[in-house]
Amino acid sequence: MTLPTLTCMAVDDEPLALGLICAFIEQTPFLKLVGRYSSAIEALRGLHEQPVDLIFLDIQMPDLNGLELARILDRSGAKDTPRVVFTTAFNQYAIEGYKVDALDYLLKPFGYDEFLRAANKARSYAERQQPPVSIPIPVSAPEPEEEYLFLKVEYQLVRVAFKNILYVEGLKDYVKVYVLGSTKPILSLTSLKALEEKLPSRRFMRIHRSYIVSLEQIKAVTRNSVQIGEITIPVSDQYKEPFTQFLSRWTS
Repeated sequence: MTLPTLTCMAVDDEPLALGLICAFIEQTPFLKLVGRYSSAIEALRGLHEQPVDLIFLDIQMPDLNGLELARILDRSGAKDTPRVVFTTAFNQYAIEGYKVDALDYLLKPFGYDEFLRAANKARSYAERQQPPVSIPIPVSAPEPEEEYLFLKVEYQLVRVAFKNILYVEGLKDYVKVYVLGSTKPILSLTSLKALEEKLPSRRFMRIHRSYIVSLEQIKAVTRNSVQIGEITIPVSDQYKEPFTQFLSRWTS
């Protein structure tokens, strides 16, 4: 499978820094520069006219800074929201960059080797988003590989198989994912709603404002709770109707 070229935008209010980033993009074979802007406001207008895959974004800029632009893009909820690589001279923004799901964080001054490392990270991410190629499977062929998702844990993506997930607990900006064979949950910086959209509805159900459970791992049920292992999880009124429908199928 041939990976398409990643379209890029560079945003920086310093002309020299903007020129350097654009030059780095243009000398990278799998990147294509389609926009360069000296302010985040101009970049936001440009994104409406020309969506891109990747933005190299300065943070400290007048009027609208890079973090504010990233938050606007993150809240849009669009499937084609571009990934962001922050470029800044100030390392105190690293945690804030992580909170808006930045792909990487380049501390100025940086060279082409550091830039290329971030670009390769973007390429790897794009590869994972490519739809699988449909290939007819003969009757004698083995079953397809298990399904999984990637969870952002610190500054890496961790693969977790759906079949190993017991339940998920939401804690404001974080989730705790409890898995088979481990007493310690996986802590990931994402919302419960965002994770719910990634989990297949045929295998997982949200039964509470703070909980999603694996239907395969339910050990026992009542009209107001489910038991997974030794843990009893309540069913809130907001999710009673879909749970009741599931319960009727489960007991039939």
